[in-house]
Amino acid sequence: MIKGNALIGQSGGPTSVINSSLAGVIKKASETLFIHNIYGMNYGIEGFMQEQLLDLGKQPKKIINSLRKTPSSALGSSRHKVRDEDFPIILNV
Repeated sequence: MIKGNALIGQSGGPTSVINSSLAGVIKKASETLFIHNIYGMNYGIEGFMQEQLLDLGKQPKKIINSLRKTPSSALGSSRHKVRDEDFPIILNV
């Protein structure tokens, strides 16, 4: 069985469900046999390009569950519009 990694980012403004959605994605990703590690992009694609990744799979379940009632963007958000010159960096990371 081939395993890969999951990469999660938040973008745009913080809404009332952005962290709850994050908790749901982490929960489902951790339940599948096809995902080895679960990483979060700190500050979206901008953080990804700077290799600011968080190991979400190693967070205690209590922390992940508390995201469902946590305001703001737990990973930090970004509104960066990807440009052509960003692609080499993204592919390298």
